[in-house]
Parts: sequence; C-alpha cells; structure tokens
Amino acid sequence: MGIPRRRLLQLGTLGLGTIFTGKTFAAGSKRVATGHKPLVISTWEAGINANKAAWNVLGKGGRALDAVEQGVMVTESENNCCVGLAANPDRDGFVTLDASIMNEHGNCGSVAFIEKIKHPISVARMVMEKTPHVMLVGAGAQQFAMEQGFKLEDGNLSDDAKKAYEEWLKKSEYKPTINIENSKGTAFAPLRLANGDWNHDTIGMVAIDTKGNLSGSCTTSGMAFKMRGRVGDSPIIGAGLFVDNEVGAATATGLGEEVIKICGCHLVVQYMAQGLHPEEACKKAVEKIIRNKKGDPTLKDTQVGFIAINKQGEYGGYCIQKGFNYAVCYSDDYNVLIDGKYAMQGPAL
Repeated sequence: MGIPRRRLLQLGTLGLGTIFTGKTFAAGSKRVATGHKPLVISTWEAGINANKAAWNVLGKGGRALDAVEQGVMVTESENNCCVGLAANPDRDGFVTLDASIMNEHGNCGSVAFIEKIKHPISVARMVMEKTPHVMLVGAGAQQFAMEQGFKLEDGNLSDDAKKAYEEWLKKSEYKPTINIENSKGTAFAPLRLANGDWNHDTIGMVAIDTKGNLSGSCTTSGMAFKMRGRVGDSPIIGAGLFVDNEVGAATATGLGEEVIKICGCHLVVQYMAQGLHPEEACKKAVEKIIRNKKGDPTLKDTQVGFIAINKQGEYGGYCIQKGFNYAVCYSDDYNVLIDGKYAMQGPAL
C-alpha cells in the first residue's frame, strides 16, 4: 500500500528540515527510538485545530490531562456536523453527546447520552475528579453538569444539521451494517453519509507531556441518525479510550459497536505492552475486528481506526479501510495530517 501521504498543515512557519519519515517496526525487531516528548495526536482533520490548543498546554510544560481536555473542547465548539451540539442528530431529531477522559493515574470519567451541554468532555473530567463514579448518563449526567455550573443550551439543531436531517427523513434509509430489530422491522445504521463520507462523529486525542505522563480524551455526537439511546464506544473506558501510564495510550473512531466487541483501545495498549510499536499494535486490533467479521458482507462498509502513543513518545495509527487520517503535533511548527495505513483494499472509497 506504500508510504502514507503526509499533508502538512502549519501551526507556524515550516521549513523542509521539519519533515521526517516515520518507520514501522514489527514486534521483536530492532529499532531506533524516534519518539517525541511532549507529543499529541488526534483523529481526523479536525485534530489539526484541536492539536493547536493541546500544544498550547504541552509546549509550556503543562500536564497531558489539561492538554487533551482543552484540545477536544475546540472541536466541541466548532460549528460542524461531526462533534458537539452542532452535530447531526439521532433519528428522532435530538443531538446526544458522549465523552470520556483518562489520566496518568488510571483515573477516568465519562458521560453518555447527555443533551444540551456544550462541553461533555469537561463534564466527564468532573465526573472523574468530583464523584466516586466513572460514568453518568442521560438526565443524571445533565443534572450533574448543571450542578457544576454548566449552562443548559437551547438544543436547537444547527442549520447544517437541520438540513441534513430533513434530507435524511425523506427516505430514512439505513445501510445494512448494524441489524436492529424493532417494532417496525429491521432498521439499519449508516456508516456512510449521503455524500459518501465516513460517518465519523468523533474526535479522540492522546498525549504525553514533558514529564512522560500520558492522558487521553474522546468526545462524540455518536453516529448520525442513530437509534435514540444508542451509545457507542467513545465513553466506554477500555473500548474508545484507554491509558496505561507504564505503557501507552490509545483511542478509537469509527463503528463503535465493533470497537466495543474487542475492548479495542485496551487491546491496543496490551499489544504495546508486549513490545509492539504503536502502529503495529493498532494494526493487530484492526485485524482482530476483520477476523470477527469474516464472511459478513457488511465488512466492506465498516470503518474503524485506532491511534496510539507509547511511553517513549512513539506514535502510530491504523484502520480497516482507506479514508482515515490523524493529526500529529510535537513542536511549535509541526502539526501534520497523516493518512492512516489500512488493512483492506475493498471497493473504491
């Protein structure tokens, strides 16, 4: 499949000397450490702007936990149909949000099925720091957020989301990827939107700071036009996000149901604990999903991507099919979007 394309998106002025070639090493092979500390990586092109905010923390010697919170808050605030209150709604027309966060001590917090709160990632952090629990959901999560001073937003759909939802309602079609029996028969959740883009309403971020401590975050509006109440992998610790400060950190994007089935990010970190480079660890997890779906005709329309960093500051990512990318930042003038390597050639994407 060749070397992935690297597209430079600048934080500042770039010189040719800042460009480097990443290398992937199989488990057990010799390699020269090419890691960076501090370092932040995040999923999709939205990660470029998110990385800038995270680097404002890391570049000043700040804590990785603060970086991964402030980084994805940028995406939650952007007026797009991917993450946050401007995102595409569920099939009943409501935007519901999920988020998780995990620090270097193994502490974690998450919220799921929360509505009308602009920054679910910050609520997840408060769950971690101010309650004895890991996860709060629905009305309880919203109540907790308001008690902590979060403003209740109006809940109206953004113009783009309203347009997309009205268009979707004309046929209410679902691609045959997740078979769900309900009172009206079998419904399907789409992995691709009408314009052909992957339905990837998630940003995940992992970082290592100057002290070598790791943290991660993940925030999402979930799959567009999902069944009301559906929750994917993003707020589930060990599935959409996992951090082991002795080993590394990983986060995921794509079809959350498949990530949950293999405890995907925990699996990636365990592979790194066995000595695999982050990219190879992500690849192994992707291959596990593919094996699980062997013979399933919906595999061709399924996308999952993982990104990871290890304790040495090495990083990598891998996905099922072409189309996934992730952003890497490790200096004031280096913020790069990398097209992830992928396992399946599949149909034209």
